[in-house]
Amino acid sequence: MPVIGLGIDVVDIERFVASLDRTPGLRERLFTPAEAALHPASLAARFAAKEAMAKALGAPGGLAWHDAEVFSEPSGRPYFELRDSVRARADDLGVGSIHLSLSHDAGIASAVVVLES
Repeated sequence: MPVIGLGIDVVDIERFVASLDRTPGLRERLFTPAEAALHPASLAARFAAKEAMAKALGAPGGLAWHDAEVFSEPSGRPYFELRDSVRARADDLGVGSIHLSLSHDAGIASAVVVLES
């Protein structure tokens, strides 16, 4: 299966948490209720994942933050559930498989997204 999109993003966790604290409503704008309940490092990693997804999709306008939700399997393996605007863009590109890797260490959260046909 050919790769049709690749995205990576890194987030300084402390700076990200400060942004959430000083900007009312930002947490709700960026995250679904299930995501918003997570601890700061996981939130930063999920933000990085959403940014990486947007980059992998070619960073088109009109993508909604809640339309790419990150979940974890019981094993801890992360995965996306796509809806509406993000699903439509993925379908337009012919995305068949999505690979997601998250990490957070030493104050940095990172995510890599690979899209395959």
